[in-house]
Amino acid sequence: MKEKILEMYFDKQMKPVEIAKMLHIAKYTVTRVLQEDKRYTKEKELRKNANRQKHVEETKAYIKKTRKIKQFKNNMDDLILKNMHNQASTELSAPKKLSNIAYRNWNKSAYTYNSKRNGYEFRKELGRSNDVPKFIKVEV
Repeated sequence: MKEKILEMYFDKQMKPVEIAKMLHIAKYTVTRVLQEDKRYTKEKELRKNANRQKHVEETKAYIKKTRKIKQFKNNMDDLILKNMHNQASTELSAPKKLSNIAYRNWNKSAYTYNSKRNGYEFRKELGRSNDVPKFIKVEV
């Protein structure tokens, strides 16, 4: 039994928990047998260092992946903002008259929705000039 445990640990690179399950014995029995061997502390240290290195590599991969996702999201946000800016530039710099709904979209805080009239009303407390629409009907 002792030789089998040592062979599984050192030659097959199995973990004590795996050895205990395969041989149907307690984990502490496996560790006791291993601790009696001179190679155990060196092997344990090697495995510990390998696991630490593996953890570092996995962490780097995780960080790289999350950065890529964040970068992609930021690029998408930038693209959306650029498109919105281009649309706004087109609407606001066009020689034609700005539509009422386009005006309302660029001055959202100045209008409140009136569900009874199915449209947007200009807020009275803001004060309105004659060229600003008082009511904008929403067509469905």
